Amino acid sequence: MSATQFFPLVDVAGDAYERGRQHGRAVPERIAAGAMLYRAQLSHRGLDSATIDTLARSMVPQIQAFDETYLEEMRGIADGAGTTLEDILTINCRTEMLYGFARMQDDTMRHEEMEDGDCTGLVVLPRRSATGRLIHAHNWDWRQECGDTCIVLRIRSKNGPDILSFTEAGALARHGLNSNGVSLTGNAMSCHKDFQNGPGAPVVLLRRRLLEATNLAHAMRAVYGAQRYCSSNMILAQSSADDGCGISLEAAPDEVYPMLPQADVLVHANHWLSPVALVRLKDPGLAARPDSLYRQHRVETALRAIEGRGVSWDDIRSILADDFGYPDGVLRSPKPGDFSSISATVATTLMDAANGVMWVARKPYEGREFQEYAL
Repeated sequence: MSATQFFPLVDVAGDAYERGRQHGRAVPERIAAGAMLYRAQLSHRGLDSATIDTLARSMVPQIQAFDETYLEEMRGIADGAGTTLEDILTINCRTEMLYGFARMQDDTMRHEEMEDGDCTGLVVLPRRSATGRLIHAHNWDWRQECGDTCIVLRIRSKNGPDILSFTEAGALARHGLNSNGVSLTGNAMSCHKDFQNGPGAPVVLLRRRLLEATNLAHAMRAVYGAQRYCSSNMILAQSSADDGCGISLEAAPDEVYPMLPQADVLVHANHWLSPVALVRLKDPGLAARPDSLYRQHRVETALRAIEGRGVSWDDIRSILADDFGYPDGVLRSPKPGDFSSISATVATTLMDAANGVMWVARKPYEGREFQEYAL
């Protein structure tokens, strides 16, 4: 298969600005395409170019308050790619800008549901794994165009673990693993409290912080301690050669609801599972993505049906390729989304964090060819 069928690997090292500069210089075309995609989406929402830039700059105080070095890394990306800081801010803050702009601009603007952001993540603990090591895997459903704007970013860190992250070009992280065996995947969620109080840390930057964690407790502490602007689910795990643990954190803007594995399996789609959350929160997202309910059930059922042997990587590939309910399956085939977008499974990612390895399939609805990436 042609190398263009896989996501490019980008290596960065040095201080924050230098890491960013290396990132931007390596993939300027992908960064430009990603910025153009989200500018077009915001334009469909009625924003002109000047307003988009103003909206992007309005995120700077929140980024500085969260971690000023992240802003320096974004400046480096912009300079390396030969583009504006506003473009890089738009890529990194696209969730807040696409769906929170109503609150950030004026309350008369209509809040859009994240109807294209469907994902399915899973963890299999070592006791249920055929290899005896923890399995962490994910389907990312988003804009079809992102199949041509994503990368795998390998970060050599001076003061923390090295990181291997599948992400959008120009973004600091999406999901991935680090050299301490910590791994992360994330899913969109919705509740009635989203975008109500001033912007907190952008989701992308929170995920980067989780991938910088020295252990699972450190990562969990970062979620519990963050000021959040919108809901999201984060599946966190830590694994070693013969042990591992995973936890799913359903994070509303003001509360976090933990979910532990059942029968050594952990699965999460895009709706609330915590009994406490179901009592306290309204979920407007299910009106837009009701398939989350059966995606959750089908993946759980498929994993628990494997008896008499451990769950293998081939099992995971097959489960995440389930197209029941086409095109709205665990594997999403391209379909029209909101504001002239096309929604699809952009990538399937499998992670063996104990060995520092991930395998990623680009546009898996076209064929499940996985490329290996390693720390």
